Amino acid sequence: MNRIVYLDHAASTRPYPEVIEALQPFFLEHFGNPSSFHVFGTVPKKAIEQARAEMADLINAKPEEILFTASGTEANNLAVKGVAMAMEKKGKHIITSAIEHYGVHHSCKMMEKSDFEITYLPVDEYGMVDPDEVGRAIRKDTILVSVMLANHEVGTIQPIRKIAEITREKKITLHADARMAVGHIPVDVEALGVDLLTISGLHFYGPKGSGALFIRKGTRIQPLIHGGVQEQGRRAGTEDVPAIVGLGKAAVMAKERIPGEMKRIAALRDKLEKGLVGQIDELKVNGHPEKRLPGFLNVCVRYVEGEGMIMMLVSKGIMAASGSACSSKALKASHVLTAMGVDHATAQGSLLFSLGRETTEEDIDYVIAEMPPIIKRLRMMSPIYPGNRS
Repeated sequence: MNRIVYLDHAASTRPYPEVIEALQPFFLEHFGNPSSFHVFGTVPKKAIEQARAEMADLINAKPEEILFTASGTEANNLAVKGVAMAMEKKGKHIITSAIEHYGVHHSCKMMEKSDFEITYLPVDEYGMVDPDEVGRAIRKDTILVSVMLANHEVGTIQPIRKIAEITREKKITLHADARMAVGHIPVDVEALGVDLLTISGLHFYGPKGSGALFIRKGTRIQPLIHGGVQEQGRRAGTEDVPAIVGLGKAAVMAKERIPGEMKRIAALRDKLEKGLVGQIDELKVNGHPEKRLPGFLNVCVRYVEGEGMIMMLVSKGIMAASGSACSSKALKASHVLTAMGVDHATAQGSLLFSLGRETTEEDIDYVIAEMPPIIKRLRMMSPIYPGNRS
């Protein structure tokens, strides 16, 4: 293996060294329970509240509107199920999109078992939800609209502000899964107009096991975990202080670096896209050409399976993904791509390169040099590649 090129930041990111430094004292030195009324509790408690303020500052929220969770998936579950349980006397209709992360998608499926009705909105060829479709889907019994801010596979950024204008007029709660967006592009909950917003630390150089849910003041929601009065009584259980402190530090680092990193990473992404498109025929780029996260390049290579590409790329030290990390073991076509109209056979050849803060121009040059021969070799072994037919 000549070198290691990590282009799987959509699955996980390496924490900032400053994040690790900030959280370490809360394992040994400040190990106390934040609910304890002595110095071993007051120091962790103060650190939690500082992290809450840091997370709020990144997304232009109030500190008291930040609820810490153990992951973005937990935050998604709380948003969907918590609002559904709190609002079921008003109605039992939820609107979401066909390309949501499984944290939202499976939560909606679970609510269907409790007699809720779910409308799954279609998307266009770029993975974009039409706000007018949201408006047409709203009924008198609609209580929640959940549409992600940016897609976890193709990076398409949704028109959340326009959707919010519709939901606010109808007085319907709006949730946006922003796990892939927070820390990589500016996210302002006031400008977006959302009532709930999901955050995941591992996706922007924070620790695993850290997440948060923005809950706008006045939003009705029921807790999923019952017990003590932690997190304003909305999530019982002793807080994971190191994870929370690390998330706060990651938020501080992100606010400082977003402007410069957006431009740099987008330029590298564009170079990679141009290099692959120029050398590999029958290659389809997925996602919106402009309204897309700066570090996302999702492609489908026809006549080749994603797993085969991943295995051969790994042999060259290139780490990428085929489909999302949460579904990569399922060996089936991405529900995101099929919802975008990509046929099943083409979707099987999907590949996601997700760039990050450590990605260099040399990394991109290496991938551009190594991938075309890999595709050529795989196609030579493919019984369906037209070039192999006599």
